[in-house]
Amino acid sequence: MRRGGGGGRGSGNYTNPCLTLHQPWASLLVYGIKRIEGRSWTAPIRGRLWIHAASKVPEEDTIKAMEDFYREIYAVNGITDIKFPEHYPVSRLLGCVEVVGCVRCDELASWEAVPEGVRLEGQTNFCWLCEQPKKLLVPFEMRGYQGVYNLEKKIYEAAVRGLALFLKGSLKDKASGVEKSESLSVAIAGARAAATQFNKKD
Repeated sequence: MRRGGGGGRGSGNYTNPCLTLHQPWASLLVYGIKRIEGRSWTAPIRGRLWIHAASKVPEEDTIKAMEDFYREIYAVNGITDIKFPEHYPVSRLLGCVEVVGCVRCDELASWEAVPEGVRLEGQTNFCWLCEQPKKLLVPFEMRGYQGVYNLEKKIYEAAVRGLALFLKGSLKDKASGVEKSESLSVAIAGARAAATQFNKKD
């Protein structure tokens, strides 16, 4: 599944691109639970993107809101056996994903080739489509930066050796036309509120 063009904030010559995210979003991405990375700008790369967790410790309410959100949107497609991370480490390089495309939120919402649950993840202007999550056996402590940036060569070389493959399928699984339940609507509202409140504290 590939869509979207290049460009976007931080466009440049990326050799080992990395993106810093707050927790719990960072871990949810490398665990393959989060499949859409929402941004206000288009994805400047295609291919491997390393994921780094920012230094801010997430609040329990934020973690609960996001886990509830993903339980509900996976349930739309009949998936109930989600294994969430036991810990959400901060200031660590966690792993990587493959960015296979970038679409606008309204385009994702009407894209019938992907499951309804994936379409419900699109809550921002631009949706980065992420597949093939891999996580580090031992997350590396490091400092993060804004936007997309290159990993230092030594960190990159060590990270490649430390990857453990998480076998996840493509976003293009069976699509479903299940209508939103009341609990799903509540979960979506909770996820939006968590993201908004978290960003205000930065």
